[in-house]
Amino acid sequence: MLIGVTQGFLEFTVEDYLATSQTEGRYEIEVNRLDPRMHMPMCDKELTATLESPATPIGRVTVKVRCDSSSPWTVFVPAQVRLFRDVVTTTRPLKRAGIIEPGDVMLRERDISLINQGYFTALDQAIGQKLTRPTVADQVLTLVHLEQAEVISKGDQVVITARSGTLSVRMPGEALSNGGLREQIRVKNLNSNRVIKAQVIAPGQVEVAM
Repeated sequence: MLIGVTQGFLEFTVEDYLATSQTEGRYEIEVNRLDPRMHMPMCDKELTATLESPATPIGRVTVKVRCDSSSPWTVFVPAQVRLFRDVVTTTRPLKRAGIIEPGDVMLRERDISLINQGYFTALDQAIGQKLTRPTVADQVLTLVHLEQAEVISKGDQVVITARSGTLSVRMPGEALSNGGLREQIRVKNLNSNRVIKAQVIAPGQVEVAM
């Protein structure tokens, strides 16, 4: 009875969490076996269940099952909730300070309840980034493994592309700061000598909206 109530409560709670947080994934719930010597009296009211810990119903959880009858009782039921999502993993061993190439990573399903640091769910979140430490093959990449790789250095000559709809204009520029892909940096337009902010789109190339 206790296990069934706990299982049903966790299924509802996890489904609600996934819907509310707009998280995609499949889950597995395993409710721990209770001590067979523990005999709770029959409850003449409907049992209530609440999540005791943690705040998010992922990983090791404890469910508080309570009977509010004339002879009330409370039991804490431990369980394990595994949430499987497609996350970015390495396809081979990679060296520290290397830049992630498309062939270095792939999406694989993993239990994210076992991952402490932030993980990535899209390959383009990792491609072009710089490794801060070596990795082995089939390793889940997390925030601690990557940093923004600088593709433009201060003083570099760059091409500024100004876009407005289908119209684009190119002009020479000079980078006034270092920058990685998709970062905003300060650039001097060498035609007008104006300093503008532009987004790095490739090595030696930045873009602004007209």
